[in-house]
Amino acid sequence: MADALKIGVLFSTSGPYSPMGRDARDGAEFALSEFAAASGRAVEPMFFDPHADLSAYLEGARELLRAGCRHIVGTITSAARKEVIPLVEKHDALLWYMCPYEGFEANENVIYIGGCPNQHLIPLFDHLIPRFGARPYLVGANYVWGWEMNRLARELIHNAGGEVLGERYLPLEETAVDRIVADIEQRRPSFILNNLIGPSSYAFLAAIRKLGKRDPAFRPENCPVVSCDLMECELDEMSPRAALGQLCAASYFDNLDTADNLAFKARVATRFGDQRRVSSVFAGAYTAAKLCADAIVAAGDDDPLEVRRMLHASAWPTLFGSLSIDRETNHAALPFHLGRINAENGFDVIGSRPPLAADPYLTGRRQPAAPRLRVVS
Repeated sequence: MADALKIGVLFSTSGPYSPMGRDARDGAEFALSEFAAASGRAVEPMFFDPHADLSAYLEGARELLRAGCRHIVGTITSAARKEVIPLVEKHDALLWYMCPYEGFEANENVIYIGGCPNQHLIPLFDHLIPRFGARPYLVGANYVWGWEMNRLARELIHNAGGEVLGERYLPLEETAVDRIVADIEQRRPSFILNNLIGPSSYAFLAAIRKLGKRDPAFRPENCPVVSCDLMECELDEMSPRAALGQLCAASYFDNLDTADNLAFKARVATRFGDQRRVSSVFAGAYTAAKLCADAIVAAGDDDPLEVRRMLHASAWPTLFGSLSIDRETNHAALPFHLGRINAENGFDVIGSRPPLAADPYLTGRRQPAAPRLRVVS
């Protein structure tokens, strides 16, 4: 009888991004329970909850590694990811990261299931600029995600011959958005890029909706708020209809009408109830945990080197389609979907592209001819 697979799960289920952390933990746990049932292989998931305390992520990673976990599925924010990477490197383990992030990183001890900017921000701007113009306003969380995404946005707008009309930042839990919204009202951008996180984002979207009610120029059809990090699990945290009509880029949405996704959602409903929507972070954590377990079994060992070799050797069937991990960057090739928030607090998928090879450093070599976005409505 083979030893139980020990896989660490490191997500915060409280704090400013707790809806994402809870969904990610549920997704990883669901994947490992399904794997155990289907394979007959014993799995021992080991959970650590840092409660959104950055220093506790390091403590959690250390505890999981000491307990024998050579693979950790986890972290939501880039700050948390960067906090634990040196320790994961030291132990020659693997961190399985599954959130969209700002790019400019490729580590041999990280498997990147979340998209980088050429898989979310660039195709999003390819859609927005011809339709709304190249005069955006940028808002962001005051840490690496907000800084880097807005820096890239400035470059994209400059290259398009446009102008960034404003750029503002808020701490992660700050909800005082009135001054930013007043500035947006005065400057009248063509669209707004929202790189805020958690309560800051929810308050901002609610305030923009109020602005749109008194000034039609700021309704979503005229000046959309667009995000690369807003998910189904967060929509119920907002005021009713606060984000109705706004746009989001993601590699997965609950409403994707594919046979694989419908079958997956049926299994989720059996486990969590009919009302449970599947967010991109749930899908990402599920995919990361399942890939991790499958690759360990295929390699015959949990040695990270052998697992990486196995991952690079072939494509893997996933919720994102046939998924390949690039051997040079450890990033997944991912589809791009454009979602519009509907009245049921979900996303209607209004456009899609097939999987895009990751280009984390934006060299332009990895995706020389990206297909056009297929807009369906």
